[in-house]
Amino acid sequence: MEILSISIDKEALKQLVQVQKRLGYKSRSKMLRSAVMSLVKDYEVLESLHGNVESIFVLAYKDTEKNNVSDLIHKFKDAIETDVHHHHPGTGIDILTLHTTAGRTREFFSLMKRNKSIYSVNYFIVK
Repeated sequence: MEILSISIDKEALKQLVQVQKRLGYKSRSKMLRSAVMSLVKDYEVLESLHGNVESIFVLAYKDTEKNNVSDLIHKFKDAIETDVHHHHPGTGIDILTLHTTAGRTREFFSLMKRNKSIYSVNYFIVK
């Protein structure tokens, strides 16, 4: 097994340890391997798509970052058929239905996943 070194700030490490305990992982390494494999699976599913795709995305983000997230979403206004927004204290949630090409769906996922304001990106392929 290869060894990777990562840098993480104190607050993120604190959250990581809390999640590790809640999920019952015996080590941070096992938990991080699981997280990496989850990302790899997301990538593989999206890479396997061809043609036109119907999908549903659920985004959760800091409510104070709504404008930033809205600007990102706006770049895909041609692909978005439905956008439902919900406020929860401190958190904004958008549920989006997209109908676009497989490439554009991958682009959307990648852009949302990389954005530091977004807590989580979940998707479902309806196709």
